Amino acid sequence: MRILVTGAGGMLGHELVETFADHEVTGTTHAQLDVTERAAVLDCFDALRPDVVLHGAAWTAVDACEADADRAWAVNALGTRYIAEAARRHGTRVVYFSTDYVFDGTKDSPYVEWDEPAPRSVYGRSKLAGERECDEDATILRISWVCGFHGANMVKTILRLAAEHPTLSFVDDQIGHPTFAADAAAMTRRIVEDHRTGVFHVTNQGAVSWFEFARAVLDAAGQDPERVQPIATSDLQPPRPAPRPANSVLDNAALRLGGVDLLPDFREPLAVVVGRLQAE
Repeated sequence: MRILVTGAGGMLGHELVETFADHEVTGTTHAQLDVTERAAVLDCFDALRPDVVLHGAAWTAVDACEADADRAWAVNALGTRYIAEAARRHGTRVVYFSTDYVFDGTKDSPYVEWDEPAPRSVYGRSKLAGERECDEDATILRISWVCGFHGANMVKTILRLAAEHPTLSFVDDQIGHPTFAADAAAMTRRIVEDHRTGVFHVTNQGAVSWFEFARAVLDAAGQDPERVQPIATSDLQPPRPAPRPANSVLDNAALRLGGVDLLPDFREPLAVVVGRLQAE
């Protein structure tokens, strides 16, 4: 297959390019393809004529999106419109990566794919708009709490803070499923090869709070997890501009009910990533 990966400079994009390396894959970074430029997107598709586009390009700085809503809408919503338009012209399958932030986090059980979205942040609203720009035969993969070896993410942040401070504080009133980029890329390949369409939640298993996740990171690194202390979101200083869903747990129901083996517990890829980081 000819595969185009947008956002290839990001954490997930790196893994997607590697996972599909045995195909004719082209990865574009923001510098190579600005998805907010319609002519550039159309020209890219005209030149490559991809069979599949894995659309990972997005502005994911959640708090910054609150301060610059126009940029969030331009990248996450309008940029996806241009990708969908170009794909339509060439019969390209679209795989769009979305987020747990499309939900408000008030449900008292995990979110399934058929729950009604109700985003509270600019980031969440712009990503939901991107979902709605996709055609009916597109594949939408919602991921959450993304971590990995490449790029900035919470695993690296926690290890850095642990090297700088004797104790750490993380919120214990936000829960979710961590998703490791390499695993998400592997499941993306499975979904593409199976020609599955519609909305899927793709996460590693194991629901935890950020407090529990930080402890798991230190444990994987051979450090004392008791150094991590819980704190309430309302006590964060300074307060975060964007509201976070208190419950971000995504039930991978469409995969589970479809007989697809789910991704492993997050602690398995966490150990691998921490080991790679410590070996650097």
